[in-house]
Amino acid sequence: MDEQELGFKAGDVIQVLEASHKDWWWGRSADREAWFPASFVRLRVNQEELSEGASGSPGEEPAEDAGRGRHKHPESKRQMRTNVIQEIMDTERVYIKHLRDICEGYIRQCRKHTAMFTVAQLATIFGNIEDIYKFQRKFLKDLEKQYNKEEPHLSEIGSCFLQHQEGFAIYSEYCNNHPGACAELAGLMKQGRYRHFFEACRLLQQMIDIAIDGFLLTPVQKICKYPLQLAELLKYTTQEHSDYSNIKAAYEAMKNVACLINERKRKLESIDKIARWQVSIVGWEGQDILERSSELIHSGELTRVTRQGKSQQRTFFLFDHQLVACKKDLLRRDVLYYRGRTDMDAVELVDLEDGRDGARTLGVRNAFKLVSRTGDEAHLFCAKKPEDKVRWLQACRDERRRVQEDRAMGMEISENQKKLAMLNAQKAGHGKSKGYGGGCPSAPPLQSLRPVHQRHVTVPASLPQQQVFALAEPKRKPSLFWHTFNKLTPFRK
Repeated sequence: MDEQELGFKAGDVIQVLEASHKDWWWGRSADREAWFPASFVRLRVNQEELSEGASGSPGEEPAEDAGRGRHKHPESKRQMRTNVIQEIMDTERVYIKHLRDICEGYIRQCRKHTAMFTVAQLATIFGNIEDIYKFQRKFLKDLEKQYNKEEPHLSEIGSCFLQHQEGFAIYSEYCNNHPGACAELAGLMKQGRYRHFFEACRLLQQMIDIAIDGFLLTPVQKICKYPLQLAELLKYTTQEHSDYSNIKAAYEAMKNVACLINERKRKLESIDKIARWQVSIVGWEGQDILERSSELIHSGELTRVTRQGKSQQRTFFLFDHQLVACKKDLLRRDVLYYRGRTDMDAVELVDLEDGRDGARTLGVRNAFKLVSRTGDEAHLFCAKKPEDKVRWLQACRDERRRVQEDRAMGMEISENQKKLAMLNAQKAGHGKSKGYGGGCPSAPPLQSLRPVHQRHVTVPASLPQQQVFALAEPKRKPSLFWHTFNKLTPFRK
């Protein structure tokens, strides 16, 4: 190569300083600046290096000195927007091909071999990927309509994402199902005939040399990538561009989609633990906890004071929509007996100052009430310490906010998923005495739950580096919420 050319190897990251020329770009790598062929590299979707130390939002570039500011030239910015648009279009077309290969190359052949696969197995392995394929074909068709082939930088694709943002929620079911799909597939792959079958399917469909589990991971990777691509597109879209407002709105919309998927994933993981907790409670009465609740928010000991002035030491578990009271066994403190519940939707939280409670004419300390919205009924609770009371007051406020956020986001767990969680919990507890291994979840440390759009919840370890929402905003500090919930596991004694 010439002296003016920049040498690099696979995996190197080059900072682009000048991109106005179609075929040759000027860039920096290893403290050297020179020309390099644009066709030899791929534009990074997530420009972490450029955002290092910058506090601006997407679309705002960090200030640079004159020597490094050549890429701000209008022609260069148009070229960079062209590159990002083409990257989005190219990856979308490749993605559609992968989905078609899965549906036609794998699913169709599997259905022909009923002796090897049951309907349930295929549903577990492939989930709703056929529905995703159908949705993505329509999405790509609309993208192609908005794509300007002659002048790609003038393309207006933001409206496509806004138009289909609700449809992307279909990925939630697939992401939730994926760990089970991996487990089912791993079991089959232990047998030679299944390994040979899937490899034959791949060769027959003339698919690239990637194992089936790699293909099945692509939808999970794809939904992670949309917010990053839109953030990069917004960065190179001027505010005067006709598509600026739509791209900005699309970026926020796709972040919310990723957040919703994460929340649903976390809910499904939590209901399994809650179901196991309920099975461990002795003398449970009434409807299952999962009929109304899907998350344990706080737990700990409180003294409940009756209207007659009688004190009752109880262990309380605050879920969304309800507060459950339990009594510890006198001899075996890890055994809990059911002692009723309070409907949180039907009461209001009232903070009480230390002193006499008018309704009961007795002195109280570290107390608060849950007062009925419709009648005169009131539940009086006393904490052991002032800091315990503060935790409970904050937890009750968090519970109300979580309920409102879940309603706003349409967060619901299906009846089948609830029934399956209870069934699995009952099977796991079959043959064990009530209370054994159930334990009492420990109270979480005081923390105010962040709004949903700020929470960072990770997909399970079976999907390495697939942090759906964390990927959307990689520079933010992860929330401690999942760590807190792990401390609430019902099997912790």
